[in-house]
Amino acid sequence: MAIGERIRFLRNRCRMTQKMLGASVGFDEKSADIRMAQYESGKRTPKADLTEKLAQSLDVSPMALDIPNIESYDNLMHTLFALEDIYGIKIGEINGEVCLRLDSEKGTSYIELFERFNEWNKKTQQLKNEKIDKEQYDDWRYKYHT
Repeated sequence: MAIGERIRFLRNRCRMTQKMLGASVGFDEKSADIRMAQYESGKRTPKADLTEKLAQSLDVSPMALDIPNIESYDNLMHTLFALEDIYGIKIGEINGEVCLRLDSEKGTSYIELFERFNEWNKKTQQLKNEKIDKEQYDDWRYKYHT
């Protein structure tokens, strides 16, 4: 999903119009919706300072907007390969099911990722057990930053 699609998705999640979001980041009200449409359609790409303002207006981490290119399965696979190279995430099989796992021999990376994955798992369990609702879960995900 490209950054424009993420902006649209998160804007809709906040029940904002393009004009509302554009005005909130400082665009002239007359052209705010046109400017936002250009970013959402991918005709323009926001620079870092605008990405920060958009994230603040959408009440999410800037990292929730600026995700890797995973628009195709090939792009997703190369992202996963990079995760293998950098963080030691491995592919394996448990009970006949293909899964991703952490490589315990990666030292600090393993410990950091284990803690974060464990936190993520706890949140998904809270959602599954109805201790939090989907909106609370999504709120945690989109604001996630340690």
